[in-house]
Amino acid sequence: MAEYDDVKRDVAVANRIVAYMGLATGVRASLGHVSQRLPSDPTKFVVKGRGYRIDVMSRMRPEDMVLCDLEANWLDGPPESMQPGEVKMHSCIYKARPDVQSVLHVHPKFTVVMSTLKQRLYPMVQEGVSVVRNALPVYPKTKVVTTEEEGREVATILADAPVVLLLGHGAASTGKTLEESVMRMIWLEHQAEANYWAYAAAGKDHDYMPDENADDVMNSAAFSQPHFLARTSKVGMPKGGGIWGWLTREVTPDF
Repeated sequence: MAEYDDVKRDVAVANRIVAYMGLATGVRASLGHVSQRLPSDPTKFVVKGRGYRIDVMSRMRPEDMVLCDLEANWLDGPPESMQPGEVKMHSCIYKARPDVQSVLHVHPKFTVVMSTLKQRLYPMVQEGVSVVRNALPVYPKTKVVTTEEEGREVATILADAPVVLLLGHGAASTGKTLEESVMRMIWLEHQAEANYWAYAAAGKDHDYMPDENADDVMNSAAFSQPHFLARTSKVGMPKGGGIWGWLTREVTPDF
């Protein structure tokens, strides 16, 4: 029960972070859902459901979360709650990718626009280079993903990529941790916005970060340098995950 409660809290926090970062606001305030497997039973996962009095990501609490199995069946959750409409996107990715521990689907504005324009997302800025270093796979349909067949199609197109784009619809990101799946989506939208402005200013053949520069960013090993080793040998590597701890505090004043 302690593990289950911890996962519900973490998933609720992740949903709030997605909203806080502007990926689920306005008309998109309830459009999205984060999930995470139970560490002790990877055949089950916790996800934001539907059927709440207030169904927006920014208001999610641990007790609002829903437990599902890999066939997308509802197992536990608040009275009257149900799975998210696109729960098959989560369950099918989990079945196809045992390495994935967390899935996020949301409708980020610039990501959606660039997918509709059928423009590849290139590395434009440092943050999130690893997400867009290679061309991302695209699911060519815009409809809501509701059936087992559609979920399998999304999982098949995703293959071993970190993210799959959904044409005119949004994206689904994956991660070995909850933090990784959410940060990948945040980075994706950051890169998509930079691509959009470059496309608007310079056209479809705009410049982007050279491959060798992108690889340099991805392969940086700053803490292996002698001046860092002298310190890390005493205190270890830096703790924490960048902005994740700050974001968690920002979105949980009522927890």
